[in-house]
Amino acid sequence: MVKAYSWLTFCVIVWGSNFVFGKILVQSFSPALLTFLRLFFIVLFLIVISSFKGQIKRINKADFLIIFLLGVIGVFINQWSFFEGLKTADPTTSALILATTPIITGLLAALFLKEKLTLRMLFGSIVAIIGIFFVVTKGSFTSLQVDKGLLWIVVTMVTFALMIIITRLLSQRIDPLIITLYSNIVGLVLSTLFAFSLDNPLRISSDLWDWLLLISTAVIVHGLANLIWTSYIRHVNASKASVLSNLEPFIAMIFGFILLHKPITGAEIVGSFFIVGGVILSTYQRKRLYVHEESRK
Repeated sequence: MVKAYSWLTFCVIVWGSNFVFGKILVQSFSPALLTFLRLFFIVLFLIVISSFKGQIKRINKADFLIIFLLGVIGVFINQWSFFEGLKTADPTTSALILATTPIITGLLAALFLKEKLTLRMLFGSIVAIIGIFFVVTKGSFTSLQVDKGLLWIVVTMVTFALMIIITRLLSQRIDPLIITLYSNIVGLVLSTLFAFSLDNPLRISSDLWDWLLLISTAVIVHGLANLIWTSYIRHVNASKASVLSNLEPFIAMIFGFILLHKPITGAEIVGSFFIVGGVILSTYQRKRLYVHEESRK
């Protein structure tokens, strides 16, 4: 059990640091080009893993169309909007906005999957929104100036929520590793078309350390960490693991302070507690209802 929680904590640290490393990378690479390069190394990693496990299989036409949609929305647009947003957006604020993904996922599940929407979830959503507003306005409610990059981070958050919904539907009949591999291949193909045309001017680093950071974060953040989380999540209490994932914004704060010398403000801390509290409030109710419904079957 200690080993499982240790590895899950490692995953959370990796994902939280991704906001800061992404901020560093967009200073040296154009967002569209960075998306292409990162997906290229992610796909290479996934092909090696899938080949090793012998899980590269054909899928039917209907499932391929859904995976294609997943690759467009949940991979290409999600990845590109993340880097486009980080050009100007603060990494800590971005992490806090993306922390509300479980709430958006719940709302979309209620809309498309007809899952029950509860008052507790709505209340949790309001609490989280208050936290986001507090962080974005830096505690000053008299003036609201939203960074353009944060709008792209919102797009990242919505596309990530859609990715979760689509993956949930597909995983009922297709192995998650295959879904991830094929959707990332679709995203890679699309990013190839825009890598050298979407950004002006085009930026590409000649520094070896930038390339090492790009490759290592691609493989570790989107490859290794995802596999570790999937492997160990089944050995622990799901509600406790979800609380761990809510620590990502705080990890982003710490890495931002260490690597970017960005001070941690009172508004960020207060907003963090509102956002994380709202997410926990919403997701806890959904889990409790699920257990209750299962016990009635």
